[in-house]
Amino acid sequence: MKEPIDLNEFHWLLAIVQSIDVGVVVFDEDYRVLVWNTFMENRSGIQPGTAHGNSFFELFPEVDSKWFRKKVEGVAALGTPAFTVWEQRPYLLRFKNYQPITGREDFMYQNTTLFPLRSANSKIGHICLVIYDVTDVANNRRQLLSANAELQKLSSTDRLTGLYNRGHWEESLQKEHARHRRYDSTATLIMLDIDHFKRINDTYGHQAGDKAIQRVADSIRELIRDVDVAGRYGGEEFVILLPDTSKEGGRVFAERLRQHVAALKIEHAGEVLRMTISLGVADLSVSCDHHEEWIRWADEALYASKEDGRNRVTVYE
Repeated sequence: MKEPIDLNEFHWLLAIVQSIDVGVVVFDEDYRVLVWNTFMENRSGIQPGTAHGNSFFELFPEVDSKWFRKKVEGVAALGTPAFTVWEQRPYLLRFKNYQPITGREDFMYQNTTLFPLRSANSKIGHICLVIYDVTDVANNRRQLLSANAELQKLSSTDRLTGLYNRGHWEESLQKEHARHRRYDSTATLIMLDIDHFKRINDTYGHQAGDKAIQRVADSIRELIRDVDVAGRYGGEEFVILLPDTSKEGGRVFAERLRQHVAALKIEHAGEVLRMTISLGVADLSVSCDHHEEWIRWADEALYASKEDGRNRVTVYE
């Protein structure tokens, strides 16, 4: 014969449910709320007397009822729990975030569990929803991802100009060359440098030289497309990769950039500096065996621009 159930145990269980730092909601097959713990009262602002007996969807009209019903029906039919995680669905119920450490978030990130409650006859007539506040975890994770993204950006960009460094742009060049070899795609490479850059450094100082390099980088950024890859080769020399661009398209772009830089005025120490650039253009209309040969073609065209008087564009033939 079974021993009678100690009613004190129900009080203990009720005290636990009310005091734990997770949300606990129990509702029946019509989604009428039967259990509403202190966590839910504090976070939602809805008193237990208001919640009890009311529809879960009336209390939280923002919940996607179609999705939620399907989730609950799966739990009832299979008799197994179901879960949501904040990475896929940031929250089920939009509660404000009151945690001082993670106050930068507007809402509480949540993980949730739905599990079936069986009655004495083993029939599943009720579902328990448990809501976990994972705002700290989510915030730390987002900060880590942001920091990793920033580190990745720093590792691939030139500190002075913000353009890609040589390691990154040369890797992009290799990939574009391989794409051309496989699909016979077209692409153009432009190499350029600042004319008489040593004279700028010697006359106005290295700070003026750095400013000149930065202004050229700004001009490049202003003119390139999202798919283009611009980087610093070294010193005052730059490269620009234009995917799916013909030799003529590359020449037109290079001429626009040349004119843009020639029109710049750089103020430094009360003086106005002007500068020009020379550019070399090389495309893949004639295939090469290696991307380094492509670089050499553009470099030879750049050298020809220098030899012909600077401040001009030369296309490699």
